[in-house]
Amino acid sequence: MSDLSNYRKSYEKSELLESMIDENPMMQFQKWFYETEEFGGVEEVNAMTVSTIGLDGFPKSRVVLLKKYDEYGFTFVTNYDSEKGKALLQNPQVCLSFFWPSVERQVIIKGIAEKQTEAYSEGYFHSRPKGSQLGTVVSPQSEVIPNREFLDKKLKDLEKQFENKEVNKPENWGGVLVKPVSIEFWQGRANRLHDRIRYTFSPSGNWIIERLAP
Repeated sequence: MSDLSNYRKSYEKSELLESMIDENPMMQFQKWFYETEEFGGVEEVNAMTVSTIGLDGFPKSRVVLLKKYDEYGFTFVTNYDSEKGKALLQNPQVCLSFFWPSVERQVIIKGIAEKQTEAYSEGYFHSRPKGSQLGTVVSPQSEVIPNREFLDKKLKDLEKQFENKEVNKPENWGGVLVKPVSIEFWQGRANRLHDRIRYTFSPSGNWIIERLAP
């Protein structure tokens, strides 16, 4: 066992003031995303944690890659028959979070998940390398399998089958769009007095901007 109570870090790289933020949280997200990319130190800036409530009633979080963001929300891809896919289709209230330690920032998004358009899913699937396409077909995501060799054999068989053919997108695979209802921007500050700015989507169609205590 290990006592981690002395693990401490002073956050002093930046600040987040009301005078600095955009009225639109998606534009503020874009600003932070590009700043994090330019600053460096984060291998995959688009890596995010997706949290769902599972069919067993337990919350579960896992890291996936953001594939698109626009005025409608945030998109990632998954197997709809996976544990994650089944969970978010039954209970579409999900949470996404980004942690960018090099710039001492977090973004936490609450939103409603829905399937992306079939046109998006088809287009994205066929933009992937062929190996990734075949990997998607091979894997019965989240199901119990006998061993690693089971996947390797299926992959080799499919590589032969589709050597000179286009791979069809599986019907149970595609994009998930998360439409945000709340987006919180967290900027680390000294003495644990961090900056937290939350945007909440109102019934009138506007974003309400509030500062939260750290």
